[in-house]
Amino acid sequence: MENVQAVIAATTFICVIFLIITEWIHLTVAAFLGAVILVFTHVMTLNNAIEYISRSHATLGLFFGVMVIVRAFEPTKVFEYLATQIVLLAKGKGKNLLLGIVAITTPICAVLPNATTVMLLAPLIPPMAEEVGVDFVPLLILMVFVANSSGLLTIVGDPATFIVGDAINMSFADYLVKLSLGGAIAVGVIVVMLPWLFREIWHKNLDDLEHLPHPTINHPRVLAVGGVIIAFVLTFFVIGESLPVPISPAAVALLGAALAMLLAHHSKIDSVNNILRDLDWSTLLFFMSIFVLIGGLEKTGVIGSISGILAVILGKNIFLGSLVLLFFVGLMSSVVPNIPLVVAMVPLLKQYVVNIGLAPAEVLAPDFAGQFPPAVLPLFYAMMYGATLGGNGTLVGASSNIVAAGISELHGRRISFQTFLRYGLPVMAVQLITAAIYVTIRFLI
Repeated sequence: MENVQAVIAATTFICVIFLIITEWIHLTVAAFLGAVILVFTHVMTLNNAIEYISRSHATLGLFFGVMVIVRAFEPTKVFEYLATQIVLLAKGKGKNLLLGIVAITTPICAVLPNATTVMLLAPLIPPMAEEVGVDFVPLLILMVFVANSSGLLTIVGDPATFIVGDAINMSFADYLVKLSLGGAIAVGVIVVMLPWLFREIWHKNLDDLEHLPHPTINHPRVLAVGGVIIAFVLTFFVIGESLPVPISPAAVALLGAALAMLLAHHSKIDSVNNILRDLDWSTLLFFMSIFVLIGGLEKTGVIGSISGILAVILGKNIFLGSLVLLFFVGLMSSVVPNIPLVVAMVPLLKQYVVNIGLAPAEVLAPDFAGQFPPAVLPLFYAMMYGATLGGNGTLVGASSNIVAAGISELHGRRISFQTFLRYGLPVMAVQLITAAIYVTIRFLI
């Protein structure tokens, strides 16, 4: 029976990915249908499915909260105003616009989760692109690449790096010393590839800046109060979890969302019904469905079997194991969202290092607070790089990709799997190769 369930879970997952790649049906419908099939065929119960979704409640709460905050302040026209100012600062040159997106996104993603940054900044892109006269889809894709890559600059920049770092009890400062340079190199790779990857936009010039539309900010007093709310949210994103009574980013985002809706309703700039109606529910449902699909693979032992195969192939060779893991996780992360992938891979990698005798069994305990043997750490570092940079490969590879696709659809343009792949595949390939070189020189030689 367990073998049959494993076959059903694996087949369903592969079919969902196939439907997403071929775009025969909408990606949310494909994922939702796959999740329902697992429940209908008794691979898992409805309670199991809800449990797997609840394991990622922090991710879903964070996304929902930020979506509400962004939508609540839309009537103020602040996004259109900021977009115009950025175009003016770029002097209408496509080259400056591309470099500006890199410059704005990189430092923010160093302190905020990358999907959160995309939610905050992506609404600026469509009006900005319209004023310059270019397609906004490539600009959104660029923002995603930068967000994912610069998420490697700190341990809190990407959920995948945080999950792995937390599993090996790595401190913020230790991460900066050992791994941040790899993130900077990943961002540098994107900058070098800009003229080739976005050739048309790079050479675009807008000469008539005087006739740009100059939107004015509506409801400035409401926006001023909203600015206080956003400042509160951003501050507690950074310091919340280090307080004596920790506050998670999801809780902060949800409180900010509640305050933003209260402000919008009280000031009568918009109704709560309108705000909630316009949220990107499709993206939230997609993530919930993917968590269920990954849960099916975990529950039926499919992921565990893959880990066992890795142990047989790699043995005790940490050098080979680190490089194989980097590329293996990178390729897997291009078709499986990196958050659930890392959640599934961390315990398997811990089990692997214990099985081959390079780490004591104590590291498997949930409350283990000691240090891992230095010899096995390159494996975990390689998984961080692979999971984060592999997410640049395809539309479903990282949470920020799906968020950007949802925002694009809200603005009337759908980012197809093939369109994203055309940009993502070369970026992912070059970044994984450079990351492998960095890991080899820094940790393995």
